[in-house]
Amino acid sequence: MIRPEHWPDRATHSRVWALAWPMMLSNITVPVLGLVDTAVIGHLPEPHHLGAVAVGSMIFSILYWAFGFLRMGTTGMVAQACGRNDGAAIRTLLGQSLVLGFVIGLVILLLRTPLTELALQWMDPEPDVLASATEYTAIRALGAPAVLCNFALLGWFVGNQNTRIALILLTSTNLLNMLLDLLFVFGLGMAADGVALATVCAEYFSLLLGLWFCRRMLARLPGEWIWQRLRRLSDYRELISVNRYLFVRTLLLLMTLAFFTAQGAQQGTTILSANAVLLNFMLLISNALDGFAHATEALTGRALGQRQRRPFYQVLVCTTLWSAVSAVLLTLVFWVGGQPIIHLLTDIPDVREAAVRYLPWIILLPLVSTWGFLLDGIFIGTTRVKAMQDTMLVSVLLVFAPVWWLTQSMGNQGLWLSFLCLFAARGITGAWVFWRLERRDAWFEPRT
Repeated sequence: MIRPEHWPDRATHSRVWALAWPMMLSNITVPVLGLVDTAVIGHLPEPHHLGAVAVGSMIFSILYWAFGFLRMGTTGMVAQACGRNDGAAIRTLLGQSLVLGFVIGLVILLLRTPLTELALQWMDPEPDVLASATEYTAIRALGAPAVLCNFALLGWFVGNQNTRIALILLTSTNLLNMLLDLLFVFGLGMAADGVALATVCAEYFSLLLGLWFCRRMLARLPGEWIWQRLRRLSDYRELISVNRYLFVRTLLLLMTLAFFTAQGAQQGTTILSANAVLLNFMLLISNALDGFAHATEALTGRALGQRQRRPFYQVLVCTTLWSAVSAVLLTLVFWVGGQPIIHLLTDIPDVREAAVRYLPWIILLPLVSTWGFLLDGIFIGTTRVKAMQDTMLVSVLLVFAPVWWLTQSMGNQGLWLSFLCLFAARGITGAWVFWRLERRDAWFEPRT
């Protein structure tokens, strides 16, 4: 139960911000990269290139972030190991996550042709978009092993409460990606294929840089490697047990995003392209608000590992307050600056007009979505990840799908309404699970 002594002191605010601001800045570089991709392609004369990047990037968001458990599961378990001062476990979790990431990435690489062909057939874009998207996906698939190993490294750094390395890693990598975008598209005359190639080059650069930082951290970390735990499948049981729920949860979310993109594609290239612009805004919002979720993961996990209740609740109160403030600020940013930013991203008149028409949904999104992001951070840090799976199942199957079905006559407005309802449902169902755990004082009980 939250009591007056759980109100955060200055030290708690400092710890939260020390972890949150690097992750907020580094997370923002991800959608900013998407905005640069959109701006580069959006200024080519043919709109189908923009549609191809929207379709292709969505396919790889699904394909890669379905395995986002390599980041989330690693963070919570490493944070708890840090709280126990268990250097061997910290090393083991790093090695196991990297092994899983490389193996899964290799499988994706080997199956890239049937996977991307099936995805493009399901999304069913217009013929000119399809041709360009096929070329884009063939190149993007080459980065699969690097992407999934990068997930593992990022989760490990956050779990160790070293978000400044994550900031350096993501910022430098995305800056390289942006520069290569400009080089390949405007310098070498490429289109969607140039954007894909720039991304793959940056992904492997990120892996090499992350491994270098990792080696430096390990040199200062107490403990030893237990190599047998990387070779025996049975030793992966706990990591897999946590990650299976995260896999289902993430897959449901990304399938919903893919469905959203596919429904936009069926309404024509203009709607598809406008939604692509606005989805970049959505990613900017989610990644900014995730800064406090990342801080929550690391600090609640560490408090749980140390079996300390007061710091645990102080972190919860502190991150809740700052998440609310950030949501209000983001709403104001898109209310005032949304239309000018759209005009910067594309000079295609029809796409501009459509994006402005649906902008109000983005303005409302921060206030609605922030609670789901924060609760996810709590559940990851405490490894109560089954709750994340269950709340997503309810939100998608009992809220998003029925609302979309009932509002099909509204066209793209109904599609955005159902999307906003999904985020609202995530917050409400997550709050209900939080209330049940809090009522039973179950946070420090063994996870089942």
